Amino acid sequence: MQDRHKAAVRATSADMSEGGADTDDIMRSFIGYSLKRAYLVVHRVAQGALQPFDLKIRSFSALSLIVGRPGITLTELAEVLQVERSNLVLIMDELEQRDLIARVRDPKDRRRYSLHATIRGRRLLEKASAATSAEEGRLTANLTDDELDTLLKLLRKLETGA
Repeated sequence: MQDRHKAAVRATSADMSEGGADTDDIMRSFIGYSLKRAYLVVHRVAQGALQPFDLKIRSFSALSLIVGRPGITLTELAEVLQVERSNLVLIMDELEQRDLIARVRDPKDRRRYSLHATIRGRRLLEKASAATSAEEGRLTANLTDDELDTLLKLLRKLETGA
């Protein structure tokens, strides 16, 4: 696999020296570059879908996890989202001010809070999830179900291989 990548870079570099390939062709031989380009498109689509609900991708992700894992702590949430706990506090403050979540003090450990979605938060998440899914559906309309499954499996494989 790495030999194929090196050969592609060499061939593309040779094409460039002869005026055949452009910089994008060279960069496309790198997985990171192609993933970043795809991420930018997916991110833009997701932001557009969430904008009517006044949610950002991070707040949507946090709310999704809180709905899916009632009682999750801030530390656990930060770990799952791979976000600094201190950065997550601002998101929690916003979600709480909007009455989308509630922080409940742990009776056994008064320093610890568990996070729970409110009815309003669950309803908003339902609508935002539907809008996001619809936009992702439009974005991936040119992929077959098998291709989409393969894409998701490969992305997970890359993630776990890091």
